[in-house]
Amino acid sequence: MTRPALVPKEVFFTKGVGRHQHRLQSFELALRQAGIERGNLVRVSSILPPGCRIVPRAEGLAKLLAGEITFVVLAEASTDEPLRMVSAGIGLAQPADGKLRHGYISEHHGYGMPQERVADLVEDMAASMLASTLGIEFNPATDYDERKETFRMSGKIVRTRSCVQTADGSKDGLWTTVVSAAVMLL
Repeated sequence: MTRPALVPKEVFFTKGVGRHQHRLQSFELALRQAGIERGNLVRVSSILPPGCRIVPRAEGLAKLLAGEITFVVLAEASTDEPLRMVSAGIGLAQPADGKLRHGYISEHHGYGMPQERVADLVEDMAASMLASTLGIEFNPATDYDERKETFRMSGKIVRTRSCVQTADGSKDGLWTTVVSAAVMLL
């Protein structure tokens, strides 16, 4: 007996912000802005399958059905503290031989980090995870720009990218939620 393979063939990236007096509804509004509120989201971990194609957000959203089980790598953060910055980011690292080898997706959620810093962090985490599985020697104590050059020079990692959403907490004390997601399509 063979089992059905639940290996994603495509992935897209999306993000959103929601604000509401109730935390759950601010999360729903963030998902709505990201376009993924209609799915039954199932959180998965960090592997980009070999041969998985990255599609534009609009193309991916058009393929989702209401009520569908939707696999996501999801980062989310919420606050009801006025002006407190929240962030959610997804990073991706793809190997040069992406048709045969898997890549990595990372997620981070936190407070007080500007968008550029979160973008570097999630790309760095994904690239470092991939580099360690590919046997690329690097010093984890060096800054990401230096490691990025090492990764690029190895010829084994071809692309990194990030999808980050930040927002300041509502000055009126509403819940503010940010989400960022890599959405897997079977």
